[in-house]
Amino acid sequence: MQTDGIFRLWLVCAGLWFSLSAWAGSGIRVVDDLGETVTLDAPAQRIVALAPHLVENLYAIGAGERVVGTVEWADYPAAAKTIPRIGNFKAFSSEAVLALKPDLVLLWASGNGQGAMRRLQGLGLQVYASEPRGLDSVAKTLRDLGALSGREQAAEHIAADVLARYAALQARYRDVTPVEVFYQVWHDPLQTINGDHLISAVIELCGGRNVFADSAALAPKISVESVLARNPQLIVNSDAVADLRRFWAPWTQIRAVRDGQLVSIDAALLQRHTPRILVGADALCQRIDSVRKRAG
Repeated sequence: MQTDGIFRLWLVCAGLWFSLSAWAGSGIRVVDDLGETVTLDAPAQRIVALAPHLVENLYAIGAGERVVGTVEWADYPAAAKTIPRIGNFKAFSSEAVLALKPDLVLLWASGNGQGAMRRLQGLGLQVYASEPRGLDSVAKTLRDLGALSGREQAAEHIAADVLARYAALQARYRDVTPVEVFYQVWHDPLQTINGDHLISAVIELCGGRNVFADSAALAPKISVESVLARNPQLIVNSDAVADLRRFWAPWTQIRAVRDGQLVSIDAALLQRHTPRILVGADALCQRIDSVRKRAG
């Protein structure tokens, strides 16, 4: 009996060893949003996340405790506020990142910049670049982070929910009359987004039309005159709506100003590439639909 027990224990240990050996041999390979392959021998245990949406997504899939460093404004959920800061997404120290000894660095391609990416790669770090351009891309980010952190099942569940809610909004607003929308990122200098931006994808999802979709830059600086020329029916920003109305009050020839169609939606619900963007999308869709019904 004792011999049988020892033999069974040996079989279990041998099976576990072979399973781990096979897994370690295959490793983890993920292609990021820039088409570059990120390779890890095992799920990341020490992660530096250089954008708020990446921190939020890690917490969403249950990997938030792996984050050992991040940037300013990474404030959701509340637990994220306790993560050590190494600067902001535009200005951080590569040496500070290296000092944290991460086995994975997550960055935002258009926010942190590809120069930062190359510097970090030059230090021998594994870097994943995030650049979602549509709501389906948010699901991809979640799945990628799940694979890189060993949280595939949780990530798949949340990604599937994102896609289901996205499909429901698509179905609801598929054949509606378009509404001309101007999204104001900032007022000084005046800045908006082009058709490649995730927010533009949300506007289109709602049956809206981004009036600056044809701009070359992802987040172009524009003039008041260019807004006058495009004459949007709705103006949206993420600041206090009273400030938005005050800024545009002199230009009553714009349809949105004339009709009082100016609205503010929390930046965290539209400008962060996380599952919460569906909450922002639903709010924006309702407001666009209100303008549509008013126009008849």
